[in-house]
Amino acid sequence: MITELLPQELHHHFEEMKKVPKKLYYRGDVTLLQRPRVSIVGTRTPSQYTKQMTADLSHKLSSVGAVVVSGGAMGVDGQAHFGAGYGNTIAVMPCGLDIRYPMTHKSMFEAIEREGLLLSMYEEGTKAANWSFVARNEMVVALGDVLIVAEALCESGSMRSVAYAQKMGKKIYTFPHRAGESDGTMDLVRTGEAEVIYDLDHFVSQYGQMQAIEDDPFLCFCQSQPSYEEAVKRYGEKVSLYELEGKISITNGKVILR
Repeated sequence: MITELLPQELHHHFEEMKKVPKKLYYRGDVTLLQRPRVSIVGTRTPSQYTKQMTADLSHKLSSVGAVVVSGGAMGVDGQAHFGAGYGNTIAVMPCGLDIRYPMTHKSMFEAIEREGLLLSMYEEGTKAANWSFVARNEMVVALGDVLIVAEALCESGSMRSVAYAQKMGKKIYTFPHRAGESDGTMDLVRTGEAEVIYDLDHFVSQYGQMQAIEDDPFLCFCQSQPSYEEAVKRYGEKVSLYELEGKISITNGKVILR
């Protein structure tokens, strides 16, 4: 597949980066950028528990229309892409898109290229380097609505991703771990800088609601809290129907999403 330049009108998805790349390259389906997105990062050597939790959460997210974003690395990244299904994931690469790094994930990258989306800020032929991993990690964080750090030690690349998320004002989540495990994320929980996902279904439900709103022009319209008169003028009986179904409420003459 040919590597293409990402259209300029899609560069707004990367505005939270310290320095937005002038050129961005892709292979695959750029419409994934228009859906709710969750970034998942973590150690290259996760426990079996973390692997299962990451795969399960990614699968549940994709089932409600959310896209999982990660960095294509060994460990947590690979579990996130695999769990989401290759048509529901974005892999941000630390090299040109003609290079498969790590080679262990060669078949995974080929599947994501066919069904999902590969992204890079590097032209073809550019090999992965220490500095490109850092920039890749920042892009992964920038693309997500929130950041999930599945498992991480205090001194790790995943914790640097946390620093990016904090600067961008993104909410940070992690999984519950036992004492002595994933000390980096548990420190974040102790200081109130991260929230624990105790119930996967409850966490995922918010993305199902987001997708339902995006798929319904009337609900999108109601996000601006229009007046009741304006809503009826534009959508007629749908206003009463959605109120009966509990999707909206009428408060002080305005239409409010519930």
